[in-house]
Amino acid sequence: MLHIKETIVVEGKYDRERLRKITDAPIIVTGGFTLYKDKKIINAIARAAKETGIIILTDSDSAGFRIRNYIKQNLRDEGKILHAYIPSVEGKEKRKDAPGKEGILGVEGMTEEVLAEILKNTATPLSPAPKNEIKITKATLYADGLSGKKDSDKKRRCLAKELSLPPRLSPNAMIEILNRVYGYERYKKAIDKINRKF
Repeated sequence: MLHIKETIVVEGKYDRERLRKITDAPIIVTGGFTLYKDKKIINAIARAAKETGIIILTDSDSAGFRIRNYIKQNLRDEGKILHAYIPSVEGKEKRKDAPGKEGILGVEGMTEEVLAEILKNTATPLSPAPKNEIKITKATLYADGLSGKKDSDKKRRCLAKELSLPPRLSPNAMIEILNRVYGYERYKKAIDKINRKF
C-alpha cells in the first residue's frame, strides 16, 4: 500500500476503486464533465491543492486531457499540482461492452503494477503523523451527529458546504479528506459553527 502526501484527482468512481487497491491517499472524483457544472468539485480540488497538493491522473484520451487542462486553468497558482500520465494502450475495460471512443484503456483499465509505478514516480511519500495529532474517526462523526442519527445526512451536507467539499461524500470519504486535508482543529471549528444552527 502506497502512503503518499498528495490527493489524487481522477475522472470516475471505477478509477477510484482501482487506486484504492494500491494507495490510501485521498481521492477526489470529478464525475467526468460534471466538473464543469459543479463548482463544489473544483473548490474541493483547489483546497486539496493548497493543503496536500494534488496529482491529476486522468485518462489518456482527449476527454481526459480536457479535464486535466480545465483543472489546471481553474487552479492556476493555487497550491501544488502534479501531473501523472497513464500509457496509451489499446483495449477496453472488463466492465464495458465496447471500447471507448478512442479505443484506449483508461485509468481503471491499467494494472495495479503500472498505476503503482506511476504514483511512485510522481508522489511524495507521506511522513508519519505527529503522535499527539487527533484523528477523526467514525466514532468522531457519530459523536458529532454526522452519522447514525436522524439529521446526520443534513449535517454532513452542512459540513461539506462549510468546507467547500462535494455535498454527497460518504462518511468514509469525508473522514479521509478531513484527516488528510483539514485536520481536527479545522473540523472542530466547522462543527461548532454547524451545531449552533441545529
